[in-house]
Amino acid sequence: MFKRVIYIFVFLISASIFGQNYTKHIVAKGETIPSIAQKYKVTPFDIYKLNPDSQNGIQPNTVLLIPTNVGKVVSKPAVPKAKESNVKTHEVEVKETLYSIANKYNVAVSDLQEANPFLKTDGLQPGQILKIIKYEEPPKMAVGTKMYTSYDVVAGDTKYSIAKKFGITVEELEKQNPEIKESLPLGYKLKINAAKTNTTAPISIGEPEKAHAKTIDLLEYTVKPGETLYSLTHLFNLSEASLIGINPDLKEGVKEGMVLKVPANLSFTKETKNGLKDLSKSISIQQKKQLVLFLPFNASKIQNDSLTSVSERLKKDKFLNMTLDFYSGALMAIDSAKVLGMNIHVKIYDSEETKNTTSALSIISGNDFANTDAVIGPFYQVNVEKVAGALESQNIPVISPLSKDDGKSFKNLYQSMPQNDAIKNAMFDYMHAKNGNILAVVDPKKMAIKQYLQDFQKDVKFVGINSKGGFVADSIKKYFVKNRMNYVILVSEKTGVIFTVTNTMQSAMKDYQVQLVILEPNETLDFEEIALSRLTKLKMAYPSASKENETEEAQQFATAYKKKNRIFPNQYAIRGFDLTFDTMLRLSQGQTFEESTNANASEQIESKFDYAKKLSGGYANNGIYILYYDDDLTIKQAQ
Repeated sequence: MFKRVIYIFVFLISASIFGQNYTKHIVAKGETIPSIAQKYKVTPFDIYKLNPDSQNGIQPNTVLLIPTNVGKVVSKPAVPKAKESNVKTHEVEVKETLYSIANKYNVAVSDLQEANPFLKTDGLQPGQILKIIKYEEPPKMAVGTKMYTSYDVVAGDTKYSIAKKFGITVEELEKQNPEIKESLPLGYKLKINAAKTNTTAPISIGEPEKAHAKTIDLLEYTVKPGETLYSLTHLFNLSEASLIGINPDLKEGVKEGMVLKVPANLSFTKETKNGLKDLSKSISIQQKKQLVLFLPFNASKIQNDSLTSVSERLKKDKFLNMTLDFYSGALMAIDSAKVLGMNIHVKIYDSEETKNTTSALSIISGNDFANTDAVIGPFYQVNVEKVAGALESQNIPVISPLSKDDGKSFKNLYQSMPQNDAIKNAMFDYMHAKNGNILAVVDPKKMAIKQYLQDFQKDVKFVGINSKGGFVADSIKKYFVKNRMNYVILVSEKTGVIFTVTNTMQSAMKDYQVQLVILEPNETLDFEEIALSRLTKLKMAYPSASKENETEEAQQFATAYKKKNRIFPNQYAIRGFDLTFDTMLRLSQGQTFEESTNANASEQIESKFDYAKKLSGGYANNGIYILYYDDDLTIKQAQ
């Protein structure tokens, strides 16, 4: 009887399979369900229906049944013909990509290619005139309508951005496409029911601009002779898993001439720099150099404000205070340059800035900048980019003094403040160099950091946080390993989570090597409720663009500054000194500023300057410190 039941069960399954046409596929090494589905022009869901076990993973030589008479489960709504008013043209500029152009005009890459057939044969070339057709949005479907649309995942897409595009939640997107729960493969065809399947609104966390990961622009890089996967990961400062995730073809090996996609904001690492050079020991005064500073005093605004006294404005205007502090530090640098005999003429202009405007451009047009060797400022990123654009043809270095933003790239633009992703990457470089086992406890609301970890740090294990945001202590212990440092990245500002994580780590110290890590400032850790001894015991480590300097030279600077300004220097005054003095030293090396940045890394009072060429053009400062809380309650630099 038992055998008969089995026979009937198997017969019913066979009948349901043979009721439709299918073909057999033998899984090859490296294949996945999405790649196989793409090959046969079906959806992964179609394969899962016939091969339920495949949802748990597939192995080489596994036999899969692939349907061949699949109905139009995934159907794309008819796209209305574009109106003439929706047709634009765009001239391709140097370093632009199809993705960046599509993103600029809010159209799909496939629409660009369809409107410009020559792209498939000639590729994207500077100077080409592209036709941009923005199609009308398809009519919204009524609630509950079972009509699906398809969407091909392109570079830079995240689950959040796709869900937002179609007006659904990430949870709904994953429910409709269960195969993307672990990852979001490039080129994968999603099946999306844009009709609202529930009325639950997305949770707001107060700062929506920080809630989700930003879209990442990608650039193309052609593999050169002799380059290997190892050398490429070091060149781009990306993990092997991350580089392969963006470029799946690398699974088959690295080949000369391959065109790889890499994030545009990355900078090349440099093998030529050995340590930090004291540039004051190699000053050359043979050729006089000229440095220009654009500082936002906004003097005309102060003069025209007859109702507010200068003293009252200084009490209220934080931006003006920051400018004056930076300026005071810059003056200290100019004085120090005179003492050392540097042959530099400095001009200081009022850049009169708002967030979107500056008088710097009119100053440039009204003055001769032909003999200018470097420019520092303006302060706002959008304004410093305007100045860089105006001086790019003369190849005059323009140095952004304070902004961490990753904006437009110019070949002559130098970002002196390390960018946020570079700061996080430096922490991972350190942990990988120590052969660390890296775990992460991430609050569900910290979507941007979680997306960063998923995209660029694929070896990190997510542990500990349940769906309600609570910490599950036992879940972290099973990931600890012996004889390696277990780094636990904490991304949560909840006091309860911090206590539970640190308690769990302290209890594990008798059996394992553990160290607490944060990737960005965490205000909760500054509260008295979190004892400093708890953090020092776990040697809490973090990356930073600056460090406190207790050396004799630093104390001499602070004393001299106080004598001149009757107050000790704050962070902006020290920044003004560091950047101005470092720039003047680089101009005094008997070479151009660019040549000096390519050759040497340097360090001043609280900042390190290690400029590296960005893939998208210009330079970024990768001078970053790894600091940790030591047992003697001081902050030290990790070795």
